[in-house]
Amino acid sequence: MAEEKRQFQAEVGKLLDIVVHSLYSNKEIFLRELISNASDACDRLRYAAITQPDLLAGESDFQIRLIPDAAAGTLTIIDNGIGLNHDDLINNLGTIAKSGTAEFLSRMTGDDKKDVNLIGQFGVGFYSAFMVAEEVTVVSRKAGETTGWRWVSDGKGEFTVAEAPDAARGAAITLKLREAEKEFVEAFRLKSIVKRYSDHIAIPVKLKEGDTEEAINSASALWTRPKSEITPEQYKEFYHHVAHAFDEPWSTLHYKAEGAIEYTGLLYIPGSKPFDIFHPDRKQHLKLYVRRVFITEDCEELLPPYLRFVRGVVDSQDLPLNVSREMLQHNPVLAKIRTGLVKKVLGELKKKSEDADGNFATFWEAFGAVLKEGIYEDFERREDILELCRFRTTAGDGLVTLAEYVARMKEGQEAIYTITGDDIDQLKRSPQLEGFVAKGVEVLLLTDPIDEFWVTAVPKYQEKEFRSVAAAGADLGKVKAPEGADAAKAEEAPADEITTLIAAMKLALGDKVKDVRSSERLTSSAVCLVADAGDMSMHLEKLLRAHRQVEGEKIRILEINPRHALVRNLAAKVTAGGTSALVEDMAALLLDQARILEGEHPADPVAFAQRLSGIMEKGLLG
Repeated sequence: MAEEKRQFQAEVGKLLDIVVHSLYSNKEIFLRELISNASDACDRLRYAAITQPDLLAGESDFQIRLIPDAAAGTLTIIDNGIGLNHDDLINNLGTIAKSGTAEFLSRMTGDDKKDVNLIGQFGVGFYSAFMVAEEVTVVSRKAGETTGWRWVSDGKGEFTVAEAPDAARGAAITLKLREAEKEFVEAFRLKSIVKRYSDHIAIPVKLKEGDTEEAINSASALWTRPKSEITPEQYKEFYHHVAHAFDEPWSTLHYKAEGAIEYTGLLYIPGSKPFDIFHPDRKQHLKLYVRRVFITEDCEELLPPYLRFVRGVVDSQDLPLNVSREMLQHNPVLAKIRTGLVKKVLGELKKKSEDADGNFATFWEAFGAVLKEGIYEDFERREDILELCRFRTTAGDGLVTLAEYVARMKEGQEAIYTITGDDIDQLKRSPQLEGFVAKGVEVLLLTDPIDEFWVTAVPKYQEKEFRSVAAAGADLGKVKAPEGADAAKAEEAPADEITTLIAAMKLALGDKVKDVRSSERLTSSAVCLVADAGDMSMHLEKLLRAHRQVEGEKIRILEINPRHALVRNLAAKVTAGGTSALVEDMAALLLDQARILEGEHPADPVAFAQRLSGIMEKGLLG
């Protein structure tokens, strides 16, 4: 087959330009990334060979070899893992299909230190080779295939792919080092890098020096070693390897479960939010081993989706080596391991949440929205998760627990009040909060999509119901107002005038609203829209409509503020015999105003603009 010349996808080209010209503050990480990839390739072949032993073809001892050549100015990293074929080389190294490059680029900050930390997390660690190499050559043959392939690029926009008849199983990556990077052929330098970043790799990493080769890492699975023999630095570097991340782990859990079921867990809670945490597939990222043999990195049965931020490994002594994915789905041993893991993670979170120095707010800002999914999905552990939850409220900028909220509820307050939306600042300005703020009633400000669901799944907390302020009939009458609040209350329009206005507005608006009511909740705004008891919340409707899960819009209740000057004057005019045209225009304008306050567009923008112009014109002309 003739040599193919191809262009990198545009996004990959941008990434390479950034890697080559910007991410130069920590060049040595290229070796850690390539060794990590080689280790993963060996793990994948070891697993595949359980059911297809012929894939090993007589070479069952896995190893990673480093071959520096000072004369040629090259460094070659070789593994005898699963390898890549023609299509793998194109899809994995030349296009965006497997790399996550677009998301990587969208997260770039311009800060070299932060940006280099994104490389491994986004699965683009191979490209870090171009930080030190002016040309990269990959020669590979996939296990079970007979044809090898050669991939070559200088990282400047093009790559070539051609057959490589003599390719061995696995992959050999040769870096033609830049003149300034020749330090990476020095044995001492390579040994120090491997010791620092890759000592935990369970496969021997061998360095060729002259005619000899020796392993330069411990080559034992880190999780199998006693905790007393593992340094914080080793724990951190293993996290970098297993999570494909560069941040500091927020928490590390290393333990061995013994008894009826034996397994070892080395679990990490990241210090920052992984880029794919809200991907619709909600995959978890624990690697499953059986007696140190890698089985899978995509085992849904190990952890529930609401703990998918956890990274690390679980090594079972009781599962069979030839366990299949189908067997994993209904395996009682795995079910018990899952129960133990969930208990361990939630226990660690509880401990850290009670520790003043545990920096729990950092965890909550990154993963609170994910953990709250468990309130809705995990009935058995709902109370435990609720105790971990933290909330923003109208009482200040800090995070509070539900226990703290209940402890400072106002006299006469019977419910835990909530409001949902997309933005904290916008929620704080919502007219629906005005009556609650006036009476000093604290409201939970909920901005995560899951908040629309879990509040309906939890009937009560400490015998207090959750109640949305956006629902009609929110009872503030029983709540004792702060001193002087009633004195500052604006004068209401006479009751008979409000009754007349409401009747006229109902007639003018017809089926555009479910009802028109006088409001107890409004203090400074003229109007607001609320949901009827039992109706879908307006924010949830908005979310579902954006995903085309509901069609059209639900009609809502329009509340008017009898203490607002505009409403008082309008009520007086209508009672005195105002024209039906005036009532129709004002009712429509007030409804559109209420829609705008909810972040919606006027139902008919042209009619809204015409009515507004007409009212303004009459006002200017007297």
